[in-house]
Amino acid sequence: MIEGRQDASQYKEIWLAGGCFWGTEDLMKRIKGVTHTSVGYANGRVESPTYELVCTGQTGFAEAVYVVYDPNIISLEYLLKVYYKSINPTSLNKQGNDIGTQYRTGIYYLNKNDYEVIEQSLTELQQEYKEKIMIEVQELKNYYLAEEYHQDYLNKNPGGYCHIPQSVLDYAERFRMYEKPPLEVLKKNLSPISFEVTQNKGTERPYENEYDAHFEDGIYVDIVTGEPLFSSLDKYDAGCGWPSFTKPIAMPMVKFEDDHSFGMHRIEVLSDIGSSHLGHVFNDGPKSEGGLRYCINSAALRFVPVKEMEKEGYGYLLELFSKEK
Repeated sequence: MIEGRQDASQYKEIWLAGGCFWGTEDLMKRIKGVTHTSVGYANGRVESPTYELVCTGQTGFAEAVYVVYDPNIISLEYLLKVYYKSINPTSLNKQGNDIGTQYRTGIYYLNKNDYEVIEQSLTELQQEYKEKIMIEVQELKNYYLAEEYHQDYLNKNPGGYCHIPQSVLDYAERFRMYEKPPLEVLKKNLSPISFEVTQNKGTERPYENEYDAHFEDGIYVDIVTGEPLFSSLDKYDAGCGWPSFTKPIAMPMVKFEDDHSFGMHRIEVLSDIGSSHLGHVFNDGPKSEGGLRYCINSAALRFVPVKEMEKEGYGYLLELFSKEK
């Protein structure tokens, strides 16, 4: 029995368990491209379970959210990326204050083509943790809708219990703002060097690039998605021939991967949502500013001057320039 299933002929669907389903549904509804959600009970052993019965922990059900999404707007890979941000993937049967098998994490699918995508994303996620990832992955066996008062609970009850931090909910909102265009669009819209740098981990020539000697007040955003990455307040002349920064605007805006190319070990810097290759980070930066040097390709960036930030949707970052460095 799979209750509440929508006509997904033009869309795709997935079922996600991430602890209390109130918070997980609220998170999913914030993502651009999600067209429908419901909360319910997935992959258990009894028919027509109730909330009270599931809470005994004896039914085998997980609290889950049914998510229908438009693959032309958001891919399963990106949907899972937001989902992973909302959970502790190494925790078994516990998320936030909620403990029990019904609060386990899980990804449940019907389309067998989704399985490979899920496994690949989990392989990449595992690289970020020393502990074993405990997310259950199964083909969906059954799904029963939860009681009506659970549906869209946090919209009906603003300020109600949510185990997901506000920073993660904000992250989902950022996904609405900074989505990655399809590859064919990038090939058309980006310059050859920007495409090579951001999509193929290329490197532009030192000194002969746009922002190496650029020090106007403003922010530098991902040329692919528009994600804000670095501020002119943290830019300095490292003498290396590429734009150098002591830190990103905020750590969730970039991520890191080990890079063993060219027979050496470096730390690659990528944009968080678009996964654009930006450059590398080294530990030879100014000691007074933390000792790091973010060596970034100009071709991966677009500069937005302070006077244009409000108009371009970055007004929420103007407070950076009202503070002393």
